[in-house]
Amino acid sequence: MHIHILGIGGTFMAGLALLARAAGHRVTGCDSGIYPPMSTQLMTAEIEFIEGYDAAQTAFEPDCYVVGNAISRGNPLLEAILDRGLPFVSGPQWLAEHILRGRWVMAVAGTHGKTTVSAMLAWILEDAGLSPAFLVGGVPLNFGVSARLSGISTDSPFFVIEADEYDTAFCDKRSKFIHYRPRTAILNNLEFDHADIFPDLGAIETQFHHLVRTLPSQGLVVSNAAESSLERVLARGCWTQVERFNDAAGWRATGNDADGSLQLLCGQEAIGSVRWGLTGEHNRNNAVAALLAARHAGVPFARSLNALARFKSVKRRLELRGSAAGVDVYDDFAHHPTAIAKTLAGLRSKVGSARILAVLEPRSNTMKLGVMKASLPGSLGDATQIFCYAANLGWNAAEVLSPLGEKAVVDDQLDRLVARIAASASAGDQVLVMSNGSFGGIHEKLLAALAAESSVQEVIGQQ
Repeated sequence: MHIHILGIGGTFMAGLALLARAAGHRVTGCDSGIYPPMSTQLMTAEIEFIEGYDAAQTAFEPDCYVVGNAISRGNPLLEAILDRGLPFVSGPQWLAEHILRGRWVMAVAGTHGKTTVSAMLAWILEDAGLSPAFLVGGVPLNFGVSARLSGISTDSPFFVIEADEYDTAFCDKRSKFIHYRPRTAILNNLEFDHADIFPDLGAIETQFHHLVRTLPSQGLVVSNAAESSLERVLARGCWTQVERFNDAAGWRATGNDADGSLQLLCGQEAIGSVRWGLTGEHNRNNAVAALLAARHAGVPFARSLNALARFKSVKRRLELRGSAAGVDVYDDFAHHPTAIAKTLAGLRSKVGSARILAVLEPRSNTMKLGVMKASLPGSLGDATQIFCYAANLGWNAAEVLSPLGEKAVVDDQLDRLVARIAASASAGDQVLVMSNGSFGGIHEKLLAALAAESSVQEVIGQQ
């Protein structure tokens, strides 16, 4: 089968492209402004993709067009497909029908942490010799790709998937995860997000309950006990065993970021411990969720904890992009106030009293709408100084961040913002860049600017 993917540069659709290619299908696609790591992944896999959505792409005459959820009515290629009555399907539906059918699907859902937990779970299963297939919304460093059809053991039934609550496609407004039919489901947390498609938290809870309704009675739901929203979801009806984590009387984790310790507890009973490379309470909670799901697949806690000692996290999750002039520059996908706060807390616990310069691009649809702008100042409390890129916003970032006083710098010109960050930074500082997009290549620009600023100061010091 030849499929042509509209929106192939998205994290989900790029992963789908790899899976389809591995399954023996011919894969082509198109997108606008694709950026790493997905553009790199597609080029490495030698999957042909075209810039833009020209209607002339119908000349490819694929057997089916697979339409990503970023594609809206008015898109010239989509309009041509509809006008000519050509076959099309959403990405999640194609995946469910051609890849997931017959597999033990392990789905990771939640507002935050989906990518990290999916990567953890896939790695634990891999380390245990279960060779899972997976599709993750990022690139797990243990694997180097965001999706894989199978490992060494080609008959492995396990498929780990990041289960997104965002809508499926222009023609299917159900959440993507409704299509996946998991046997094991992690409900990591649940807050209001995606204000462009959901009117309130209750609407998202309904979608999560639809997911719960698809699980078999012999499956497993792993749910965060600290989330009242998830408790409301389960109270609406659940026909599957539930194991809760982040619960003082049940499964939980403790640890110390200073020595990298992680300890799994059940109530007051110590189950096991390990030293690992991640920081922050949120990542310890993520680990417990992955450990419980892996146990459902038959992996003992001792084996899973041992695997976490070698877990390398995911690209764009507190990823060190480089250092210049004694300044470390990190990249993180955080774009929701809760994720911003947790990411900063994790870095703070790692670097102690060092200065943290937080660089924020409010880029997601929800952030651009300003729905959560009032929560931004509070989420940035662990930062020493804040730099906000305010281009293309429908609200006044300077006004919103004014409670932070002189700590906050707002600019709508990227190169000028980079120069201001470089001028403010000094050796020993930690720069944390947070965005769910490419941010105009700010990481490389900032590292270059820091190096240049350092050279200038050396020349001045020699005079």
